[in-house]
Amino acid sequence: MKIALAALALLCLTSPALAISRYISTDRTCGDVQQIIAGEKAVLLRYSSRRGNIQVYDRYVTDSAQCDFGSYAASAYVPTSDNPSCPVRNCRSSSVLQPR
Repeated sequence: MKIALAALALLCLTSPALAISRYISTDRTCGDVQQIIAGEKAVLLRYSSRRGNIQVYDRYVTDSAQCDFGSYAASAYVPTSDNPSCPVRNCRSSSVLQPR
């Protein structure tokens, strides 16, 4: 019983760290998207593909500290309401063939 309570307490403490906000990038301006990422450190952004028939999403971050081991924050672009190529960063794998 004590183990179950300890596990439940640990789960409750770590749950907020696992939560990540989701936004539709085209509902916001480029400045808004960049501000949201800066404030939350990492977010999921969703938008329609260039053809418009597929929903695309990815995790966007402020810097490499938000990426997993072996990954780094690289330049990326998302469409927003005022800019079809708003500059942001997302995590990419680092390798011998493609070093940071």
